[in-house]
Amino acid sequence: MNDIAMSSEAIKSAAGFRESKWRLRSLSLAGLTWPARTRATEPKTVLMLHGWLDNSLSFIKLAPELTDLANVHAIDMAGHGQSGHRPEGQSYLLMDYVADLAEVVDGHFSGTGETQVDLVGHSLGGIVCALYAAAFPENVRKLVMIDSLGAISRPVEETVPQLRRAIKKRLAGSGRQTVYPDIQSAAKAREGGLSPLSPEAALTLIPRNMKPEGDGFVWRTDPRLRHPSPLMMSEDQVIASLKAIVTPTLFVRAEKGLLAFRKGLDERREVIASLDIANVPGGHHCHLDGDTRPVAEAIRNFLEDE
Repeated sequence: MNDIAMSSEAIKSAAGFRESKWRLRSLSLAGLTWPARTRATEPKTVLMLHGWLDNSLSFIKLAPELTDLANVHAIDMAGHGQSGHRPEGQSYLLMDYVADLAEVVDGHFSGTGETQVDLVGHSLGGIVCALYAAAFPENVRKLVMIDSLGAISRPVEETVPQLRRAIKKRLAGSGRQTVYPDIQSAAKAREGGLSPLSPEAALTLIPRNMKPEGDGFVWRTDPRLRHPSPLMMSEDQVIASLKAIVTPTLFVRAEKGLLAFRKGLDERREVIASLDIANVPGGHHCHLDGDTRPVAEAIRNFLEDE
C-alpha cells in the first residue's frame, strides 16, 4: 500500500465519511459524504464546494460539526481531487462549475425529500455557490461563503489582453509535471503560496490531490486549472450577480484571510438583500487550519436558525 492510500485510510477512519460519486453528462464528480446523525425523518442536505486547487478534504473539520443538522456532501470540483477532468479542448470556465453544480442538484438531490439544499463554499467554491444561488434561488435554502464574496473581476479594458494570455497559454500547454519523491515533499511545497497552510493542513489535503508516477508522485489535479481564464466578469457583472441573491446568506470573514484587507467590498456586501457576517480568527483556510471552532459555530448557528 502506497503512502497516498495509507494517508487516505487514516483520514477516513478518523473522520467518519464515505466516498461518493455523482455522474454528470460529460464526467463524474467524486467527493465525501458524512451521513446525518439527526433523528429527523428527512434531514436537510448540505453541499460543500472547496477552493481552487483544493479538494473535498478541505471540509474534514467542518462537515462533521453539521451532521446533526443534515447529510453533508463535500464535492471535488471538476479537475480537482478524485473527480474527472474536462475533455480535451475545454477550459475550466467559472460558469461551467456553476453548470456542474446545477446538474448535481437536479440529477442527484432534487428527489431526496428536501425541496432545497444548503450551500457552503470556500473561496472559488463560494463564488460558484453564490452564482448558483443567484440563478436558481428556488433550489437554495441558505448560502454560506467562507472568505469569499463574489467573483474576481477585471476592468472591461482588460478583456482582450486577458483573452490573449489565455489562448497563448492554451497553445503552449502546461509543460512537464514535477515528480515528488513522497507525499511529504508535495505537502511541503503546498505550505507556501498565495494561501499558506500549516504542515498539518497541507498533509490533510495533499494525498487526495496526488497520484503515483514512476518512483514518486505527481499532482492528480488537472494542470489546465492553472491556465488563465479567457473571460472574466466585470465588477458591474459581479455586483449584479450578488444583487440577484435572495437566499439568506452568511459571509464568513477571516481576520487574516485574502479578503481581510481588500478594498472595494462595501458595495458587494450592501447589495446582498439578506446578509449576515461572521468575523472569525484565522487565514484563508479558517475552516481547516488552526482553531476552526468559531467557523463551525457560526455556520452551524446560521444553518440551524429557521
